[in-house]
Amino acid sequence: MKQQQAKLCSIVTLVALVLTMTLVACGAPVASPTSTPAAQATAPTFKPIWYAPAPHPYFEEVRKGIEAFEAETGIKVEKQIGPDWNQDSQNQRIEALAAQGYNAFSVYPADAVGANGLYEQLTSKGIRIINFGTSTAQPTTASFAVATDVKAAAMRATEELIKAMGGKGNIINVLEVLEDPNTALRKQGIEEVVAKYPDVKIIQEVAGMTSVETAVQKVGDALSANIDKVDGIIATGYTPSVAIAQVLSEYKSKGGERKIHAVGIDTDEIVVQAIKDGVMDGTIVQNPYGHGYLSMLLLQYLSEGYKPKANVYFVDAGFVFATKDNIETYTNDILAVTKQIKSELLVKYLEK
Repeated sequence: MKQQQAKLCSIVTLVALVLTMTLVACGAPVASPTSTPAAQATAPTFKPIWYAPAPHPYFEEVRKGIEAFEAETGIKVEKQIGPDWNQDSQNQRIEALAAQGYNAFSVYPADAVGANGLYEQLTSKGIRIINFGTSTAQPTTASFAVATDVKAAAMRATEELIKAMGGKGNIINVLEVLEDPNTALRKQGIEEVVAKYPDVKIIQEVAGMTSVETAVQKVGDALSANIDKVDGIIATGYTPSVAIAQVLSEYKSKGGERKIHAVGIDTDEIVVQAIKDGVMDGTIVQNPYGHGYLSMLLLQYLSEGYKPKANVYFVDAGFVFATKDNIETYTNDILAVTKQIKSELLVKYLEK
């Protein structure tokens, strides 16, 4: 009897072993005694990409923040720059990248309104998007916008220019690319500040600065046409700021007698030198490093299960106004801003 029971147990064990091997071979899951569905599930791969619409010196500065994120985390970020400011071409390229499996996008939208259709399509598939440098029109399915408050920055630049002019005089307003979503906001900010000063007037507006060469030509022409009445010139874009620095430096070197005050944006070495030489009064220092670094860090947190807090969307990366007094130290000031925002991300902007 004992021999029969032992034989029966051996048969049962053999059958169980065969059934188990069959299930494994057929792909059926075999759970360990301690496994749970949650333990077996794997988190989706974090596959981030940084995308800018067209070549521009600003984007090269943003790239430094992306590279700092890579160095700090060991996470590889695909970095691509498109050919133009056309939203259709941006759509095509981003859709192709999404098809390749990229699921976390830090994007500078080519069109503040037009990009939302693309974003809705991608986020419906579980892809996360953060705007850097500017914002899409609200409402948007982008989780955040990490950017300078460009209207506030333009207003500060205008106030500084008018103060340097003694509260009165004529201004040439040099815009950059009208297709850029930020340009309209900067234009509004400048005009709102000028409207507060009855003795200040914008006598000419210049735009369409697609290159430094084009900007130098247009700024030079505007200056020549108004040389007997211009008191100040303002630029809220990188390219025209460089042009102003070049044109005014040449004007001064050739003995130009009229005092023309000038304020720009960003910190090209030509602009910095013009400030040191007293040719320009100052420049707005944005935080492109923070635009790149913080947008990517937020995407990483989102991939780890954090969610945006209710009614929190715009992450103001800050700016500094640089003059001759702080032209050597502004970098430390702007890095301190980035460090402060980083320490607040899980408190002010995200939650589990």
